Amino acid sequence: MAAAALTAGLAACGEGESGTVTTPPPSIDTGQDDGASDAGGEEPSDAGGADDAGSGDGSAEAAPDIPAPDPADFPGMDEQTPEGAEQAFKYFWAVAMSGYQGADAAELSRMSDPNCGNCTELLSEIDDLQEKEDVWSRVDISDVALGSEEGTGGYDVIVDYVFILPAHEEPGAGDQDGASVEESEFATSGGLVWDGGSWKVVDFSAGPRESDSQ
Repeated sequence: MAAAALTAGLAACGEGESGTVTTPPPSIDTGQDDGASDAGGEEPSDAGGADDAGSGDGSAEAAPDIPAPDPADFPGMDEQTPEGAEQAFKYFWAVAMSGYQGADAAELSRMSDPNCGNCTELLSEIDDLQEKEDVWSRVDISDVALGSEEGTGGYDVIVDYVFILPAHEEPGAGDQDGASVEESEFATSGGLVWDGGSWKVVDFSAGPRESDSQ
């Protein structure tokens, strides 16, 4: 399932060549959890061939007409400030989530440091889904928390971002069936550097956050 693969990739990100984010928020669950993923699914795409995710009220099929996020909605992300880094990291995830739905995710490459192995894996997985036209159903993420602190270990800033991934449909992997994924909070932490007039993601970790009531 795409969500499980995504979570696995993010959880492993701290083990890459560029080092790990040194101060991830304590709420991050770096274990693999099938509950991780994005949102909504009320209006699933009706494109594509086989119903890879054929359950629930829709299926994850061929790429719908999903627009890429507008940089204008992330004011200050090109400024060399902590707030700018926060907006840049938020934009990074907005592009990634739209990419899983079939939108252009080329901005991820521009925003990724060459040594960010997890960024490369993220792009590769999105490209693979889009090539097979097995994208997620429609999701609209919403913010929960966004903050930052001065970076260490080669990072200029460390940004913590938590967002809601609503219930949605995901395609299956290989011969596996697709699945309906329940709503969850997704917590991310990224190490960013200012390079060439813009923020670059050097490494990141992320995973579903369990409810405080559990």
